[in-house]
Amino acid sequence: MDPIRNPYAPGAGQRPPELAGRDEQLAAFDVVLERVSRGRPERSLVLTGLRGVGKTVLLNALRSAAVRRGWGTGKLEARPDQNLRRPLSSALHQAVRELGHPEPEAVAQVLGVIKAFVHRDAAPGTRLRDQWNPGIDVPAARGRADSGDIEIDLVELFTDVGGLAADVGKGIAVFIDEMQDLGPDDVSALCAACHEVSQSGLPVIIVGAGLPHLPAVLSASKSYSERLFRYQRIDRLARDAADLALSAPAADEDAAFADDALAAMYEATGGYPYFIQAYGKAVWDVAPSSPVTAADVAVAAPEAEAELAVGFFGSRYDRATPGEREYLRAMADAAVVRREGGEDADDIGSVSTAEVAAVLGKKPQSLSPARDALLKKGLIYSGERGRIAFTVPHFGRYLLER
Repeated sequence: MDPIRNPYAPGAGQRPPELAGRDEQLAAFDVVLERVSRGRPERSLVLTGLRGVGKTVLLNALRSAAVRRGWGTGKLEARPDQNLRRPLSSALHQAVRELGHPEPEAVAQVLGVIKAFVHRDAAPGTRLRDQWNPGIDVPAARGRADSGDIEIDLVELFTDVGGLAADVGKGIAVFIDEMQDLGPDDVSALCAACHEVSQSGLPVIIVGAGLPHLPAVLSASKSYSERLFRYQRIDRLARDAADLALSAPAADEDAAFADDALAAMYEATGGYPYFIQAYGKAVWDVAPSSPVTAADVAVAAPEAEAELAVGFFGSRYDRATPGEREYLRAMADAAVVRREGGEDADDIGSVSTAEVAAVLGKKPQSLSPARDALLKKGLIYSGERGRIAFTVPHFGRYLLER
């Protein structure tokens, strides 16, 4: 079929042509927006899931929903090597601009507080011209959100921004991707600020997205975080949603998938949205005509798998050192040992660190450096003490097939 008309989009965070299987989350978020706008109490939202399930795509879709309601929005991606002040200031600057408050003086006052908040990040004695400029033209405010204590400053900042939004009957939403990479102090401050604004009834919410262990990260910071956020686990698509993700874009291009092709695609992709897009693109390019058949899927599968091996799996595997790769392979082998019939590691959510050590014939303590490095690189996660799992679906299969 015509490759120019290929509708599938296997890109990182790129919205697929059909956002299937997420209607429940979108509808629930519309309720949150309406309740907050009316001054009703509501919790912030946290999306969790493995890589490739569409968390970033859904995060962007939720942001679009807030923009359509006239909210001020900003987005940032957390990084382990960066504290919260700079990216949050940029996000809130954009949110204030989107809000469209009619009083320039009120807007200037809040922008001054945002500028003071980010300038507090500069080292003592840094000259003004050498400080990072967030693009705010007004002078930095003094005595507000600039104490140097991130928790105090963040509460004051959210209070002022929330007050500006309340003036116009709207809200402020900050969207944080890779939220598990925030530093411990920033996580604690963010939880405290959300707690404060929720008690004050201010229209400010946080929408975070991260790996499955993100709730544990938040809970370790503040015990009340379990009640502070509404957690939604984003998982693979059910069969009907996966079929829709393939068939709806094809129908828009006057094409179709045969029933046996849809079944073969679900078996190959496991319902993971990124894999659906990758296989969909490959199958479209090799299929001679519509409808796409199971035979077309079989022909295209090696090409799709090769693409995933380089761009999705390989790019992550290459980040690991030889010792870390040995640990990853041992995780896959440990999962196979636990299963009768030789199923791969993707069929098990996690393995114990003791099982990994047994595969390698080493003491668990000696493997701690490799495990900790893989945790920091985001290749594995620990949902519970003494257990670990891959952050990438089908990664165990990839390792065993190498």
